[in-house]
Amino acid sequence: FFPNVTIGNPEVKTIIQATQQPALYSPGNAFMWTDTHISTQLLNIHLNKEVDLASRKFSTIEKTVKWIIDHAPQKAPLSILDLGCGPGLYSELLAQQGHTVTGVDISPVSINYARKSAQQQHLNIDYHCENYVNLEINESQFDLIILIYTDFGVLLPRERTVLLQKIHQMLKPGGILIFDVLNDDEALSTKVQPATFEAVHQGFWSNTSYVAFSNSFLYEKEKVVLYQHNVFTVTDELKKYRFWTHFFSENDLKDLMVQAQLKPISFHRNIIPGNDSYSGQHVTFCIAQK
Repeated sequence: FFPNVTIGNPEVKTIIQATQQPALYSPGNAFMWTDTHISTQLLNIHLNKEVDLASRKFSTIEKTVKWIIDHAPQKAPLSILDLGCGPGLYSELLAQQGHTVTGVDISPVSINYARKSAQQQHLNIDYHCENYVNLEINESQFDLIILIYTDFGVLLPRERTVLLQKIHQMLKPGGILIFDVLNDDEALSTKVQPATFEAVHQGFWSNTSYVAFSNSFLYEKEKVVLYQHNVFTVTDELKKYRFWTHFFSENDLKDLMVQAQLKPISFHRNIIPGNDSYSGQHVTFCIAQK
C-alpha cells in the first residue's frame, strides 16, 4: 500500500508499544485542534447541521440554547462567555437574541470562520483564539458562562481545577455556570470501543498517506476512558493523539463545584434528544452559581 515504506522489526515493535495501554494521563505528542489539516476537517463537520460529531445537530443546538436562556439568572440582555465556542454556533444564536457574547476556542481555523460569520451577520461577538484554561479576562464580568458538548470531561483534573477557579473569578455575584458531562450510570466498560485500523493515502488525520491504529482503555477507579489514535505517516513520524474522557456522578459534580466555591443548583438529563451513550439520559447538565 505504501511502496516507499518498509515495515521491519523496529517498526513493528514501535506499533506494538504505541498501541499498549499507557499510564493514566500519560500525554500524547500531537494536538489535533491546532493542526491546520485536521481542524479544517473538524470545521466542515461542525458546519454539517445533520450530524452529532464535532458539534451537535443544529436542531439540538437551538433547543439547548433555548433551555440555557430559560435557566439564565435573569431575562434582560446577558453578558455571556462561551467556552470552547468552535465556529460560533451557540454564540451566534445567543447574540441574535441581543445578549453580549464572548467566545473562546483554541482552534485558529474555527475562530477565523466565527469572526467572518459574525461580521457577515453584523453580530457583535468578541472572539478569542486561545486555550480557555489559560484565559485571562476581567473579574466579575459575566452573568452566564457555558461549556457545552461535554468539554468539561476531557480536561485533566488539574486543568478542571484551574478552569473552575477562573470561572469563579469571571462570574458576577449571582452569575451561573452551565455545562454538560457524560454521567457514570452505565457500566463504563460499555464505553470502550473495539480497536480499529485505517490505511489511506489521504484522510482525516493527514493530507498525506498514513496508517492509523485506534483503540481505547478503561481506568475504572478514576472513571476515565482513554480514546487513543496512533498515526504513522509516510515520513515515519508517529503522532499520538490521546483523549482522556471522564464520567461523573451528581455527587462528583457537587464536590467539584463546592471546591471551586460555586453553589450547585440543579442537575438535568434528557435535555438533548437521542438514545445512544452520548445523548439523552446519559448526559447530565449542571447549573452552578457564584
